[in-house]
Amino acid sequence: MKLSDFFVPEAVIPELQATDRNGVIKELITALCDSGQISADDSAAVARAVIQRENQGTTGFGKGVAVPHVKHAAITKMMATVGRSSTGVDFAALDRAPVYTVVLLLSPPDSPDEHLAAMESIFKHLQRDNLRRFLRQASTREEIAALIEEADEMPPG
Repeated sequence: MKLSDFFVPEAVIPELQATDRNGVIKELITALCDSGQISADDSAAVARAVIQRENQGTTGFGKGVAVPHVKHAAITKMMATVGRSSTGVDFAALDRAPVYTVVLLLSPPDSPDEHLAAMESIFKHLQRDNLRRFLRQASTREEIAALIEEADEMPPG
């Protein structure tokens, strides 16, 4: 599964304003609303669900990256976006380091296999030191979107 299959470039946030985990999640969901992917009426419920999922166990897997995710009835098709923080956010990551790149993944509840495949694809790509470093240095929506497209072109490894 390619990242570009579910990635929403219009919702990328090259510099997150929020300085805490819940604020970052809400900011990314607002960006998906603003790009027409989620209805404004559903945004608060989706944000609560993502935060609730995060409270069960951090999605900050280390190396400056977090992948908050949830399956929710208000979501009709799988979607993801990226937010970048130059100062770092405390996501209670496994390595206790700040998170600089946040990939938010939202899926409909009736596609658990697709959700798992998307998570696998995101994690596989974010294991690459170069991609993490370039995402952290990217300063525009266009640069981040181009990095996601380039990641899809790279051979698995």
